[in-house]
Amino acid sequence: MRPLPQPDPGTPDLRGPTRYLLWLARRQGAVLTGAVLLGLANFASQALQPYMLGRALDEGLSSGFGPDLFRWAGLLLALGMGVVVTGVVGHRLDIANWLRSALTTSQLVGDVTARSGDAITEELPTGEVVSTVASDAMRVGQLFSMLGQFLGALGAYVVVAVVMLSTSLQLGLVVVLGLPAVAAVLALLVKPLQQRQAAQREAQGRLTTLGADTVSGLRVLRGIGGESVFVSRYARQSQAVRVAGVKVAHTQATLDALQVLLPGLLVVLVVYLGATAALRGDITPGQLVAFYGYAAFLGWPLQVATQMLNIATRAHVAARKIVRVLAVVPAAGAHPATAPVPPEGSPLVDETSGLVLEPGRLVALVCADPDASAAVATRLGRFDDAAEAATPVRLGGTLLAQLDKHALRRRVVVAEATPQLFSGRLRDELDPRGRADEEQVLAAVTAADAHDVLDSVPDGLDGELPEKGRSLSGGQRQRVALARALLTDPEILVLVEPTSAVDAHTEARIAARLAQARRGRTTLVVTASPLVLEQVDEVLLLEGGRVTARGTHRDLVARAHAEGVAPDDDAARYHRVVGRSLDEPTSPVLAAAAGTAVPEGEHA
Repeated sequence: MRPLPQPDPGTPDLRGPTRYLLWLARRQGAVLTGAVLLGLANFASQALQPYMLGRALDEGLSSGFGPDLFRWAGLLLALGMGVVVTGVVGHRLDIANWLRSALTTSQLVGDVTARSGDAITEELPTGEVVSTVASDAMRVGQLFSMLGQFLGALGAYVVVAVVMLSTSLQLGLVVVLGLPAVAAVLALLVKPLQQRQAAQREAQGRLTTLGADTVSGLRVLRGIGGESVFVSRYARQSQAVRVAGVKVAHTQATLDALQVLLPGLLVVLVVYLGATAALRGDITPGQLVAFYGYAAFLGWPLQVATQMLNIATRAHVAARKIVRVLAVVPAAGAHPATAPVPPEGSPLVDETSGLVLEPGRLVALVCADPDASAAVATRLGRFDDAAEAATPVRLGGTLLAQLDKHALRRRVVVAEATPQLFSGRLRDELDPRGRADEEQVLAAVTAADAHDVLDSVPDGLDGELPEKGRSLSGGQRQRVALARALLTDPEILVLVEPTSAVDAHTEARIAARLAQARRGRTTLVVTASPLVLEQVDEVLLLEGGRVTARGTHRDLVARAHAEGVAPDDDAARYHRVVGRSLDEPTSPVLAAAAGTAVPEGEHA
């Protein structure tokens, strides 16, 4: 027994669907060769059975019960045992080929999806990617599971053709030429079947995408009363899939019917010609029985060949979709690293904005346009090499695009404003790398003030979160994401609006605990909240894409309130960005400055 999928799926050949299928065949060459050899042995054993039966019948009619009859009967029994053994072992290898190719394809798609990030959704709809794993990989697997039987059927056809032509030229030609004629007629249906299957595949992908989008936006749809609109869209697309499926079924049904009818007519012709030849004395009764057996048996290889043609058609369509997915180039890290990773403690510098993150400092970035400051923070994590080429970021003097992406991801973590949660255990959601112990997980939960999440999820850390954490409130999801970011414990942590969805008192607790948890570690927080700004070592004001002011929050506010300060002074501009929170009468910042307490339950 070998574990599947294998640890390394390899590097596929993406120059076309045929080349991809050939690459898979080479990768599992040993198992595939075994399946082909057993398929040849199995069909050859079946092909020789009519010959053995005919010889045994002739020996019995001419000599009665005797050693010759028993010898041919024994050989016929041995062939039957061979059919059983090769069939059982061959079936196991067929399934192994199916699983290897299908799981390798699924693993490749999963790896590309994980590496490419947003790039794959920009080029392909989500439903297309899901369908590639759910159905296309299985269709590729079917191709390799049938390959042994198909080549065995071809080998059996050759064996029977040789035996029949050596026995009776007339009957041999009828069978040898008749079966290719039947196959040619059946092949006429393959092209329209392939086109209709491709159309159905496209329609199914669009339906899957529409369903996924509708489910993910269901809460918004209910809020605006748009359920009926999307239900109607889904119904129309579902009907389009049904119509495409019916067209495929019509062609497939015609093909299946002809698979039975045409070989049957060929058997009738062979039996008629064989019976007349036997009456003339041209062939023996045993040979007549053998010819009938050949004609009847060859219907099975023909059916296998037709089935293989159908499966190969589907697999080729599926492989084209798979190659399209696998060919997506990741937005970052598509090329090998060209520079060594700088030593720990190196500063992270955004050259465009002038932002410099010195080691061990907790810094906040403030901007009147939250999107502008979030864009600066995002490019610190190197998510799109092409887009960020014009806005270079350096770690220790080395461009991020020149570094190994995986090594960089371990050192620099960017937690964006919109938290993305997945289904599964809460413990795994908090600690995706699986490195933290119970104490560390609880410490991160405390720092993010997320203890209420443990109470709301049955079984606490071992409880199950539904898809996207939809059982949690927006504030809870944000705090779970913050705890997860803290547990990664990177050298440099970038947090974008980590407290935007919580009330002021919770925000104040989180700000103080965050400063304590990241003390001595390089941290950037993108926020305009005075509660958070009070806790950081330095505040940077971003204007027009450049850092124009720096200092502590209290110093900048004090300068803004100083007499004679100009309206265009950097401190005054800073105050205008954060001023609304500062001007509220119950602001915890003003309350702290005045030495008074904010009443419990009131929000700033």
